[in-house]
Amino acid sequence: MPPKLKFLGMNDKLEFAQRLRSAMEAVGMEPRPGVLLNHFNAHYWGRSVTFQAVSRWLRGEAIPVQDKLITLAQLLKVEPDVLRFGEAVRHSVREQRAKWDEGVGYLERETVEAFLSLPEAQRKLVREVILTFAKAYPGDPDNHD
Repeated sequence: MPPKLKFLGMNDKLEFAQRLRSAMEAVGMEPRPGVLLNHFNAHYWGRSVTFQAVSRWLRGEAIPVQDKLITLAQLLKVEPDVLRFGEAVRHSVREQRAKWDEGVGYLERETVEAFLSLPEAQRKLVREVILTFAKAYPGDPDNHD
């Protein structure tokens, strides 16, 4: 079953702001909008950001778009995904990857590779067949009729 999508909430923004402030402090920057504004605009190749935008990042009212997030991460010497989502998400991704690596054998990998090589219409059909089987036999490893 695919993971449920989570909408960006206030907690996500507040948590981002805390990570941003902590990352600033870790590189010796005072976590104030004016300080971040000057450093950010000196390193960002796009249109300069405003004091209000940086203030909103630090107050947990907004999260910058991806290109700005990447510049922030480089400036603060932290991985963009860690700055945006935190260490917990990185650990979760690693755990999921480990489950995949441990639980999938050669035959399953070969099947996935074959599936990915199919045209989109055939992949959609195969996906529907697999999901139908998964619904018919939910979590019952002993039921192999």
